[in-house]
Parts: sequence; structure tokens; C-alpha cells
Amino acid sequence: MKYLYLSLALLLLFSCGEKNSQDIPVAQVRKGTFYLEIYEEGEVNAIRSTNIISPNISWRYGMLKIMQIVEDGSEVETGDTLIVFDPTEVRKAIVDSEANLEMKKAELKKLKAEQESAIAELEADLEITKLSLEISKIDLESSDYEADVKKQEIQLNMEKAKIALDRAIEQIENKKKVQQEELKQKHLEISQSEKQLEEGHETLSRLSLISPSNGIAIITRNWSSDAKFQVGDQCWSGNTLIELPDLSQLKVKVLINEVDIAKITKGLRVEVKPDAFSDSVYNAEIISVANLAINKERNSKIKVFPVDILIKTPAKNLLPGLTVSCRIIVDQIENVLSVPIEAVHSTPDADYVFVQKGKSFKKQMVKLGQSNTDFVIVNEGLTEDDVVSLIDPFIEADQEEENPKM
Repeated sequence: MKYLYLSLALLLLFSCGEKNSQDIPVAQVRKGTFYLEIYEEGEVNAIRSTNIISPNISWRYGMLKIMQIVEDGSEVETGDTLIVFDPTEVRKAIVDSEANLEMKKAELKKLKAEQESAIAELEADLEITKLSLEISKIDLESSDYEADVKKQEIQLNMEKAKIALDRAIEQIENKKKVQQEELKQKHLEISQSEKQLEEGHETLSRLSLISPSNGIAIITRNWSSDAKFQVGDQCWSGNTLIELPDLSQLKVKVLINEVDIAKITKGLRVEVKPDAFSDSVYNAEIISVANLAINKERNSKIKVFPVDILIKTPAKNLLPGLTVSCRIIVDQIENVLSVPIEAVHSTPDADYVFVQKGKSFKKQMVKLGQSNTDFVIVNEGLTEDDVVSLIDPFIEADQEEENPKM
């Protein structure tokens, strides 16, 4: 009976071992080129683009408010309206400027009438003064038989009349100079009002932004909200609101962390795969690496380095703003053996794998080399013909024994 139990136990063990070896996931040892790579997500941008900028308007009209904006990503043609700003404040300013101009013109007309009246009054006084002088001359000429005192009085009156005449002439000349300055100032005010009115009409005409060329309209982000500009948003003069990219040359901007940036250099080969078209892969190359780090996000303390990647193959499906996955090939090692990372098990002293031997597995010590996100180089311990388990088969077998299937 003892031998019967032993035979049944061995039969069960071998039958379980055969079943387990069939269920264990395995992988063939690979021999060939091993790639050291970094995977990063990025966003497609155009190398060259035409920026549609909010118009430069006077502070008198307040901030620009978007009343109409083209749909993000839509195709536009030359002459199409891209953005329309709210004209309410500008039109109000135009009405005020027109009223102010009319008032200034009325003030000028009134001033001219007042000046003419003032000059006419001074000229009338001048004529009276001239008459007084003539009378004094006549009195002086007929004073031969008058007493000396009387003659002196007449003489003094004539001198007084001359002084009064000179003073009247000088007063008229001074008055005219003052009036010329008053007219000059009033004309200047009118000119300023006309310029304000002209500026208002010119500003009104610039509240509609027109596409200068054909292309795809890409709306930029509002820095105050970190969302793309939309109807109702306010902006300052000079803000870039829309980009019309040149689709003939595209690039990808990625952010590389501090740990990996030392591996990144210009000229490295990159494979770009759009998230929206996962079956498409584009060849690319790193064209610039930033020297200074930036914050990954506005309120983040994580530092990253911006890197630009030029897409070298024609990219009909790529548009600015699309998210892509970038496989940056940092280095490649030729003619080496490698296995999936999950096939390797480690202890503080050694690394090992489980090599398939028939229907069972054998623990095999290995010496490892460099690794990437999926594979690791095996310098010693395996051959190209070996097949390794992706899990610990003995742990799997123990679990099967503890939880046998019914």
C-alpha cells in the first residue's frame, strides 16, 4: 500500500508538471541589435507659422473682448474672418469724438466772432484817438494869439493824444497776437479731436482679423486661464491668438527629465507615433536640446528640459496640437543576447532566469548588461536557442498545488 501511494504521488507530480509547463508564458532569447531608448510623449508643432495677433489699440477703448472666433483646427482660406472683437466701446468712443469735434468747431466759430468784435471795438477807439490828435493839432495851429499857458495846455493835449494813439495801435497789435495764439490752440484741439475720431474709425476697422493665407487655424492658449481662447475672453493688444502653421515642416516638442537629459544629444534618431493613428510611424531626429531647465507645470517643482524633434518623413495625418509618442533611440549595441525584463529574477547577490528544458524549467544564473524599458542584455548564462519563462514557474506550480482546479 505504501508503494501504491508513492506511485500515485509521482504520477500526479509529473502530470501536474506537464500541465504547468504548457501554461507558463515563455519567450525566446533574442540575438541581434539592442536599442537603448527613452519613451516620451510630446505635441506636434509647426517649425514656421503665421501668428494672428490682437490689434494694438488705445487704452481708451479698454481691453479687447472676443465676440467671434473661428473653430479650432478648421481649414481657412485667404480673406476668411478669423476673429471679431466686440466694437461697443470703440463705437461709443467714436460717438463721443464726433460730439467733441462739433463742440470744438462751434467754440472756434464763437471765438472768431468774439475776436472780430474785440478788434472792431479797439479799432473804433483808435479812430477816436486819431480824431482827438487831429483836434489837438488844429487847436495848436490856431493858438498863435493865445496866452502861453493856453498854448502849453494845447501842446500837452496833443502829446497826450499822440501817446494814446500809439498805445491804441500797440494794444490792437498785442490783441491780434493773443487772438492768433487762441486760434492756434483751438485749431490744435480740433486737430486732436479729428485724430481721435480718425483713430476710432481705424480701430473699428481693425477689430476683424482676416486670414492672410490658406491653412489650419490653431487657437492658442490664454495664459490667464490656461485654456484656449474662446468667445467672451478678454486679451491685451499684441497677444498671439491664432497660429496658421506651415504644414510642410513639423516638429515635436518633448520634455525630458533631469535623469535622462544627459543621454539626449542632437542628431539622435526618433520614431514618432501619433496617438490618434497608432499604426503610423514617422522617422524623426532631435534638432535642439535646451540648456536650461524649466518647471514641468506652472505650480510644479519638477524640472524638465525642452527638446525639439524634427519629423523627416512626409506626415499627411499629423497636425499641430496632436499628441504623439516618441521613441528616442539613445544608443544601439550590435549582436547581443537579450530577454524580456520580466524573465529576470534577482537576489542581493545574483540574477537568474528559468530556462525551459523539455516540459520542465531549470534555474540558470546569468550576468546582465544594459537594459531598456522592455529588455535586458544577457552577457553570460544563455544561448540564442534558449527559451525562458516570463514568471517563476515553481511559484506557479506551488499555487496550482495549493489551489487545484476542480
